[in-house]
Amino acid sequence: MDADRKAGASGSEFTITRVFDAPRELIWKLWTDCTHLVHWWGPKGFTVRHCKMDLRPGGLFHYCLVSPDGDDMWGRFVFREVEAPERLVFIVSFSDEAGGITVHPLSPTWPREILSTVTFAGRGGKTEVTVRWQAFNATDVERKTFEEGQPSMQQGWTGTFDQLESYLAKT
Repeated sequence: MDADRKAGASGSEFTITRVFDAPRELIWKLWTDCTHLVHWWGPKGFTVRHCKMDLRPGGLFHYCLVSPDGDDMWGRFVFREVEAPERLVFIVSFSDEAGGITVHPLSPTWPREILSTVTFAGRGGKTEVTVRWQAFNATDVERKTFEEGQPSMQQGWTGTFDQLESYLAKT
């Protein structure tokens, strides 16, 4: 990660990787097109109710997940880099319906911004996807909450990757 993108990032980094049995161009499309995202995005048990994508630096991915209990959870990405089909860099935040930044609905000390880098590496017809998250413009309390939340992030991303794998098997 270069110095410009890392400015504002602090504390430990969360990383998760999964290899998918599909070419990189297809995995990129599944990550960047709402037609596909609505079928797999989010932790296991969540469904997508709203999906709007403006895939360009400065553009916004705005979405609403519905929890298994029926509660809405809004989120947004503001893209910093879009390098098809290799890499996405964006700031992740919880959001409201209008796209404004909000606190985590279940954890008020969660960082309001997370720097996310997602890479897509071709591996002989398969694709290795790596997600890296780091607290961004965070207070000490927010960084601590982020570090303590890594097992939950592992669980959430594992479920999300499982849903992507299931959707991929149907396409």
